[in-house]
Amino acid sequence: MYRFIASKTERIGESASDILRRLLHLSVETVEVDLPKAISEPSLEADPAEAAEAETQRNALFNQAKAAVEKVMAVQAQPEDVTHTVDAVTEIDFKSIVNEHLLAQQKGAVGRFMWLLANLQAATGSDFNKVLDIQGKGRLYFARSKQALLDSSQSSNPKEIGASGFWVTTNNNTAKKQNIFTEVLEHLGCDSEYARTIAEYI
Repeated sequence: MYRFIASKTERIGESASDILRRLLHLSVETVEVDLPKAISEPSLEADPAEAAEAETQRNALFNQAKAAVEKVMAVQAQPEDVTHTVDAVTEIDFKSIVNEHLLAQQKGAVGRFMWLLANLQAATGSDFNKVLDIQGKGRLYFARSKQALLDSSQSSNPKEIGASGFWVTTNNNTAKKQNIFTEVLEHLGCDSEYARTIAEYI
């Protein structure tokens, strides 16, 4: 191991860890390795004690080189510290929730309101939870149960949005339904002007 490393030296004073990093084409923080100043090269007739000391030095060098390689490889294996920008709002094709032909088949403003909400819920998935933040003064517009809306207002006339488990109050006039739907769209990332345009289908 030592002879191999030593044979790859390109400059005086180059440490074993520097040589290994160069051979591995790595560029990492400096790895400090305390190398012995001299290595004994005992002959066959050398004193047994000196031979043992030389062997100990070789083992120490090997262990240091091994530790250096392991540290360099561990640093290389670490994932790069890259900050990725993640959109907080799922990309939604708001145009896809409107189908004028099917809307015309719905019964009244309530039917169109419920149909658009069901399409929007299907398109947004878990993001649809944001509708629960939309509330009136002292009353709920959306909830996860019929009873929650009735507790808020006995006259709320709650209806389930498709089979989603979300409920909405429907005992308000058409203009109010349009305002609520506009706010829902805006909460989900839709442009305000386009949100009002869609809400006018109710």
